Amino acid sequence: MSERQRILIVVTLLFSFVLGSAILLIYSKHQSRKLFVELQQLRYQVDALNTEWSQLQLEQSAWSEHGRIERIARKQLSMVMPEPDQVVFVKQ
Repeated sequence: MSERQRILIVVTLLFSFVLGSAILLIYSKHQSRKLFVELQQLRYQVDALNTEWSQLQLEQSAWSEHGRIERIARKQLSMVMPEPDQVVFVKQ
């Protein structure tokens, strides 16, 4: 093997390594950007879910308001507040 062939083999190997590392760098950057986009989408989803959760908590507090429950009990179930002499305390 001549000196020129050895140099050609070394240069070819070095070029292959540089090309391979460049391709891996491009792939790594692509994956990084793809994962960043996915992370942003998940953050938006978390914000949307937190907003929905807050709205549901407000709605639950509105539905379970004492005055509303008492109104429904009086109208739909014909319930009335007992007189003090009708109240019976049960001891254990």
